[in-house]
Amino acid sequence: MSIIYNDLIKWGFATLFISMLFYWSSIAFPKVKKLIEIARINILISNCILFINISARWVDIQHFPLSNLYESLLFLTWGMTFISILLEYKTRSSIIGALITPLAMFTIAFATLGLPNSMQKATALVPALKSNWLVMHVSVMMISYAILMVGTLLSILYLALSIYQEVDISKKQNKVLKSLPLSASYAENKVQLLENIDNLSYRTIALGFPLLTLGIISGAVWANEAWGSYWSWDPKETWALITWLVFASYLHVRINRNWLSKDASIVASIGFIVVWICYLGVNFLGQGLHSYGWLQ
Repeated sequence: MSIIYNDLIKWGFATLFISMLFYWSSIAFPKVKKLIEIARINILISNCILFINISARWVDIQHFPLSNLYESLLFLTWGMTFISILLEYKTRSSIIGALITPLAMFTIAFATLGLPNSMQKATALVPALKSNWLVMHVSVMMISYAILMVGTLLSILYLALSIYQEVDISKKQNKVLKSLPLSASYAENKVQLLENIDNLSYRTIALGFPLLTLGIISGAVWANEAWGSYWSWDPKETWALITWLVFASYLHVRINRNWLSKDASIVASIGFIVVWICYLGVNFLGQGLHSYGWLQ
């Protein structure tokens, strides 16, 4: 079965790579409609391949495959591509796929090339993880990570484009414009694009935040059953709280009309780094109660 799993992952990576190329090409050549169609088909195929891989592992090992780092990385990639497909279906924008496919490719590459083969094999569940809370807590946390990563990437894009727009406008103001209505239309289109990205980022993060909250609460209940304490200030728990506070701050800043959208996007951009520290960094830098299935 391990050979089949590896082949599926290779095909998943290949379809993501093709999708990324066509997403970027569709942005460079927006009039060629076939490019975006090919990109969307390939990311959908990749998502289906990941779903088949996760489902096959589930059947093979008789428990939901989220017991180690490798399996969680595959689930995270599936979650990111799934959210990307949904958002693109709603917005009909190729920007989302162009942002997510490189990150999804990196995640799969790290899972297959950066982790030892022993960790990539489907194995039985260790006694400490034999609980019904495994599916509830870990899956909700991973889905919230996937959604928050998509939202924060959109905020990073908004921040980059807004800085570029300021530089672009300042350059144009120093020139003699032949057509003022044309320049006004150009500026309005840029502003509208930025507003759309900002609003989409806000709605995405607003969806991921309640799931993050639910994941932390379910984790506390599971911790009380397993270790006799709702909160142990384990490194993972501490950084989960920091992550929650960062995104709570973002939502507060975003809702507060006295703050600019750029200020909120800076907080969200910080959130992107914090999510990765909470998910990967903590376990690599130090051992704790959440180190099951990680590199020792």
